[in-house]
Amino acid sequence: MFINKLIVVSVFALSTIVNSQNNNEMHNFNESGKTYPKTFSHIGITVPNIDQAVKFYTEVMGFYIIMEPTVVTEENETAIGQMCIDVFGTGWGTFKIAHISTGDRIGFELFEFETSKDLKPRFEPFRTGLFHFSVQDPDVEGLVKKIVDAGGKQRMPIREYYPGDKPYRMCYVEDPFGTVFEIYSHSYELHYSLGAYK
Repeated sequence: MFINKLIVVSVFALSTIVNSQNNNEMHNFNESGKTYPKTFSHIGITVPNIDQAVKFYTEVMGFYIIMEPTVVTEENETAIGQMCIDVFGTGWGTFKIAHISTGDRIGFELFEFETSKDLKPRFEPFRTGLFHFSVQDPDVEGLVKKIVDAGGKQRMPIREYYPGDKPYRMCYVEDPFGTVFEIYSHSYELHYSLGAYK
């Protein structure tokens, strides 16, 4: 019994010392001005019909719902209302928002505004700024077919980065609402670690 208590006390003391050292190292790390890789949180996408978009991204892409479509009203009495006015300004009245997530916990924030129902996205890769995002699925062919069957588009043939050598594949597609994205068969690091542009 005494030995068990001694072990518990020793483990607790050791973990306290390790945590203290880790906290000091992180504090020193932050003070040193060094940068470190940030993690990706979410992406926001405006869609013409939020219910149809949630259906596509859950049923075709396999993402899961965190928060069902919800109406946000323009007001400055709540923290959310104030945040939305900060971002969108005034005069938008209401919009709908839903939160879904990928299998690796990256968020998809979907927006539906009254004023954007008839505004189609433009594919403008030569303009400065974001022009696509990418998802990963080992069955590129199967996912492309599902996207097309659901009303989306395949924008190019499925291509290999290292034909006859490595099975890394990619394809650009569109969701049914015109948003362009890319599908990778393997992780980003694997696609480029061998020098894909040689």
